[in-house]
Amino acid sequence: MTRAIDAGTYAALSARRLVPRDFIWFVVRDRVTGNPVTDGYWSDVGTIAAEVIDPDSGAPVTRTFNAGGGLISIADIPLVSNLTVQNVTVTLSQVSERINDLLRTYDCKQGRVQIFRGLFDRGTRAMVGPAWSRFAGTIDEAPVTTPKENDAGDVVLTCTGNTQELTRANSDTRSHASQQLRDEADEFYLHTATVSDWQQYWGKSAGTLSVTGGAPNPIELARAAGLFS
Repeated sequence: MTRAIDAGTYAALSARRLVPRDFIWFVVRDRVTGNPVTDGYWSDVGTIAAEVIDPDSGAPVTRTFNAGGGLISIADIPLVSNLTVQNVTVTLSQVSERINDLLRTYDCKQGRVQIFRGLFDRGTRAMVGPAWSRFAGTIDEAPVTTPKENDAGDVVLTCTGNTQELTRANSDTRSHASQQLRDEADEFYLHTATVSDWQQYWGKSAGTLSVTGGAPNPIELARAAGLFS
């Protein structure tokens, strides 16, 4: 699969004068209102307003990323050209007040996570182009523990790629109520629950016809019409 990059990034790559940095963006929920809360971190010092390629729209957007030792490491993210469901672990520092606020104050369950890679010019320390998306998914596990004295207090998040959504089974059933949710004027399944009990008159005999889907059984139709018993 070919990855498109901008002209500035391509020129810097060709000159081999780049410094890579990782960016991570979280979208979690307020426990009271349910409104989305965003926060970002990057693998360097200070706060930076960086351009990234939004994986949802494909357009560059400017986001603010914080440092302060919050982001410790991101596991390797292999590039694949299929629909493999990828799991990525992200290690955050529990010492950071922002990290504690993110994980303890807000609801991180199934929160969105996006990981980007940005390239900086060695000479100017400026980004040569928008950071591109390396991973987009949800937070699957976010265990927060209180370590003992002198023990490490890192938080390891397990994140699952968005391709996991393709493995979900649809719990919806074929029914009039379900069809009405899609379109109130659609009455295709109006009699689904009772049609199997309708009396069908064919020739001399009357009775119900089994409804199993597909084409009607010709033997059953002939028997109902009284052609043979």
